[in-house]
Amino acid sequence: MDTNYDGRLVEPRAAWGAVLSMALCVAVLIASEFMPVSLLTPIAADLGISEGRAGQAISVSGLFAVVTSLSIAGLVKHIDRKHVLLAFSLLLVVSGLIVTFAPIYTVLMAGRALLGVAIGGFWSLSTAIVMRLVPEDAVPRGLAMINAGNAVAATVSAPLGSLLGDYVGWRGAFFLVVPLALLALTWQWTGMPSLPPRGRRGPGNVLGLLLRRQVALGMTSIFLLFMGQFALFTYLRPFLETVTGVDVSTLSTLLLLMGLAGVAGTWAIGHLLETRLYGLVIAIPVVMALLAAAMIAFGSSAMAVTALLVGWGFFGTAAPVGWGTWLSRALRDDAEAGGGLQVAVIQLAITLGAALGGLLFDTFGWWSAFTLATVLLLGSALTAVAAAHDHRRNKA
Repeated sequence: MDTNYDGRLVEPRAAWGAVLSMALCVAVLIASEFMPVSLLTPIAADLGISEGRAGQAISVSGLFAVVTSLSIAGLVKHIDRKHVLLAFSLLLVVSGLIVTFAPIYTVLMAGRALLGVAIGGFWSLSTAIVMRLVPEDAVPRGLAMINAGNAVAATVSAPLGSLLGDYVGWRGAFFLVVPLALLALTWQWTGMPSLPPRGRRGPGNVLGLLLRRQVALGMTSIFLLFMGQFALFTYLRPFLETVTGVDVSTLSTLLLLMGLAGVAGTWAIGHLLETRLYGLVIAIPVVMALLAAAMIAFGSSAMAVTALLVGWGFFGTAAPVGWGTWLSRALRDDAEAGGGLQVAVIQLAITLGAALGGLLFDTFGWWSAFTLATVLLLGSALTAVAAAHDHRRNKA
C-alpha cells in the first residue's frame, strides 16, 4: 500500500477502482494495437498498398513502444505516476482519431506511432503501479485484473474489427476505440490516487538488467515467443481468406472462438503457475510450434484450422501470464525497470515478427511466415529450458 503526499494510506476501495481503470485502458490499448490483424485486407485496398505493408501498421507501433519503454523511467522520474498514465491515455485518444481520418499511408503510420508511445509507457509502469495501489498479498489479484483486460481485448478486437469493418468500414472500426479511451481517461482522472515518485533510484541503465544470466535467458525466451507468435498471428486473415477459403462472417466467428479460448487459457494457467511456472513456459511454445506446423499441413481444411486456432488462442494468450509471473519473481526489487525491459523485448519481438513475417508473406507466400513462427517458437522453448536449469542451479 502506498501513501499520498500527506502520508495517508491509499484507501483500498479507491485503489481497486484505479486498478480497474488501468485494466480498461489496457483492453483499449491492446484492441487498438491488434485491430489491424483483422482489417489488413480493407486497409490495403483503401490506401492502395500491399497486405504486407499494411501489416507494418503493427510494426511501427511496436517500434515506438520499444523506444518509449526503454526511456520512460528516466523521463518521468520526477512526475506523479497518475499524471503520466493520464498522458498516455490521452495519446491513445489522439492516435485513434488520427488513424480513423488518415488520408494516406504516412498519416496512418504516424497515428500508429503515437499508439506505440502509449503502449510502451503504460505497460512499462503498470506492474510497478499495481504494486503501489494494493497490499502486497493482493498484487497477484491486481495483476490478474490487468491481464484480464488484455485477454478480453485479445478476444474481441480481431473478430469485432472484422465484423465492424464489413459494416462500417475499417475507419469506423478504429473510431469506436475513441469513446472507450475517453472513458478510461476519465476513470483514471477521477479514480486514480496521487502516486508521487519514490525516492529510491532504480538502475541507471535498464539494459544493464540483462547482465544477470536469469534475466537474459528469460527475456530471450520471451523475445522468441512473441516474435514467433506475431509472425503468424499478424497474417491470419489473409491466410484464412485465401487458403482456408472462409467468408467474413466465418472469419469473425473463428477469431472469436480463438479469443474465447484465450480467456479460458488465461484463467486455467493461473491455477498452475504457483508450482509449475517453468514447466508451463517451456510447454506453451512447444505446443504453439506444433499448432503452427499443423496449420501449414492442414490449412485448406476449415474444420482442422478451427480446432488449431482454438488451441492457438488458448496457449498463446496464456503465455504472457506465465512470463509476467516470472518477472515478478526474478525482478521483485526492480519492478519498474524490469517492466520497461520486458515491454521493450515484447514490442521489439512483435515489430520484427510482423515485419519479417510480412516480408516473407509477400515474397514467398503465407507458408513461409508460418514456418518462421514454428522455428522461433521452438527456440523460445529451448531458451526457457536453459532458464529453468539456471534457476534450479541458483537455488541449489
